[in-house]
Amino acid sequence: MASAILASLFHPSEVLALVQYKLAPKTKYNYSNDKARERLYHHLNMTSRSFAAVIQDLDEELKDAICLFYLVLRGLDTIEDDMTIDLETKIPVLNTFHEIIYQKGWTFTKNGPNEKDRQLLVEFDVIIEGFLKLKPAYQTIIADITKRMGNGMAHYATAGIHVNTTADYDEYCHYVAGLVGLGLSEMFSACGFESLVVAKRKDLSNSMGLFLQKTNITRDYLEDLRDDRRFWPKEIWGLYAEKMEDLVKPENCDKAKQCLSHMVWNAMGHIKDVLEYLEMIKNPSCFKFCAIPQVMAIATLNMLHNNYKIFTHENIKIRKGETVWLMKESDNIDKVAAIFRLYAREINKKSDPLDPHFVNIGVACGEIEQICVGKYPGSTAELARLQAGVMAGTSGSIITAAAVVAGAVALKSTFA
Repeated sequence: MASAILASLFHPSEVLALVQYKLAPKTKYNYSNDKARERLYHHLNMTSRSFAAVIQDLDEELKDAICLFYLVLRGLDTIEDDMTIDLETKIPVLNTFHEIIYQKGWTFTKNGPNEKDRQLLVEFDVIIEGFLKLKPAYQTIIADITKRMGNGMAHYATAGIHVNTTADYDEYCHYVAGLVGLGLSEMFSACGFESLVVAKRKDLSNSMGLFLQKTNITRDYLEDLRDDRRFWPKEIWGLYAEKMEDLVKPENCDKAKQCLSHMVWNAMGHIKDVLEYLEMIKNPSCFKFCAIPQVMAIATLNMLHNNYKIFTHENIKIRKGETVWLMKESDNIDKVAAIFRLYAREINKKSDPLDPHFVNIGVACGEIEQICVGKYPGSTAELARLQAGVMAGTSGSIITAAAVVAGAVALKSTFA
C-alpha cells in the first residue's frame, strides 16, 4: 500500500480515496451457512478479485445469477484458451458447453497443469449445482449466451483468429465481450430492476463489451505478441508496418505510436453508446457494476495514448489509487460523465499534432464533451470538483504537497 501512496503522491484525490478505503469498515460476505455457495464465491475470488468485489456489491436478487454467469463463461474461456488441449477434445466441449451446465456432477480435468483456473473446472460440479438453483429465466439467459459464445470460440479455434479488417475486429470482440453485455442487460430487465428497453438495446449492450475488450487488446499488445496472438486488425497496423511485430523495433517508434493512436481512436468510437447505456440504468447497484469497468477503460486509454511503453513493457496498469478513486466516484451518471470529460481532455492534450489521427481524436474528444454538456448538465459541476482534486497535486502549492505527504505518513502509520 505504501507503494500505491507514493505512486499517487501528486494526486491528492487518490491519496484521500486510499485513506478512506483503508479506514472504511469492510463489508464481510459470510457464506458459511451454505457450503456450496461459499465454494462458488471462493472460485469467484480466485478467478477475479476485481469482478468479485463489484459482483458481491450487487443486490441479492442478481448477485448469485451474475456470479454464476461469470464463472460459467470463465470455465468456457479456460478450456478455449488452453493450448495444451487438443482440438478433438476442445471443440465438442465448446460447442456443447451450454448443455453441459445442466449435467449434474460434470467436471473437466484435461487442462494443463499450469492453467491458472484449472481448479475451477476440476470442481465445476459446484458451479453446475449453483446454476441449477437459479430461476429458470436466468438459466435460459446464461445458457443462450454460453451457446453463442461457445460456438464462436469453436469457430475461431478451428479456423484460426484472423483479424484482418476492423469488421473482423468488431466480430471477434462481440463474441468474447459483446455477448456478455447482452446477457447482463437481459438479466437486469428479467429481474425487474431495469426496463425492458435495456435488454432490447442490443447495440448499446454490445458497445459496452466492445469498449472494454478493445481497451484491453490495445493495452496487451506485447503480452499477446509474446504468446503468438494477434488481435490488432491488419487493416490498422498494416498502415504503419509490414509485420505487426515490427512495431516493437526502436527505429519504428513514431510509426508505432501512430498505430497506437489509431487503435485508441477506434476504441473511443464506442463511448457515445457507453454513456447512452449507462443513462438507462436506474438501479444503483447495477449502475456501479456497469460504470466502474467503463471508467477504468477510459482511464486506461488515457494512460495508453501516445505511450510508447506498451511496445516495451507488459502489464501496464493505471495506479491503484486511481482505481480506488474511480470506484468511489462512479455512483451516478453526472459523475461518470464528468470522469469521461476529464479523461477526454487529458487524451486530447496528449495528442501529437503531427500524428495522422490528431484531428480524429480531437473530434472524438470534442463529441464526448458536447454529449456530456448537453445531456448531463450536472457533470459540469462534478467536473470542476474532480479537477480541483486532480489538479491540486500539480499546482506546486507547498500546502497541498504537505497535506499529501502528511496524509501518506498517517496512512503508512495506520498500516504499520
